[in-house]
Amino acid sequence: MSRRPVDVGDPDRLYTITGGRSRADGGAFDLVTLIVSECEPSTGQQSEHVRILELCRHPTAVVEIAAELSLPITVVRILLEDLQATGRITARHPRVAASAALPDSALLTEVLHGLRNL
Repeated sequence: MSRRPVDVGDPDRLYTITGGRSRADGGAFDLVTLIVSECEPSTGQQSEHVRILELCRHPTAVVEIAAELSLPITVVRILLEDLQATGRITARHPRVAASAALPDSALLTEVLHGLRNL
């Protein structure tokens, strides 16, 4: 089994893309946060920002954006913060399932016993 480095991209290029920043300031973007474009790309924008705005015409998860752009998640989060700061995207966070929605363990035990009796 051969070992492969995790990041095969050119670090200098990534540094240029993010304007010298190495991490996002806030934790606003989870991997499954859905991103939606609020405007069309304009001339003179950074090419990665343009691609994100084009990809996110429909809600798209952060992890999907990273895969489409072939960029690390940290770089995509920085780019998304740039777009969110200028109001060009909105983030929709997934809903967390309420713990009350889970079935009672006693009910599950009864179902298991019923299945065994079949």
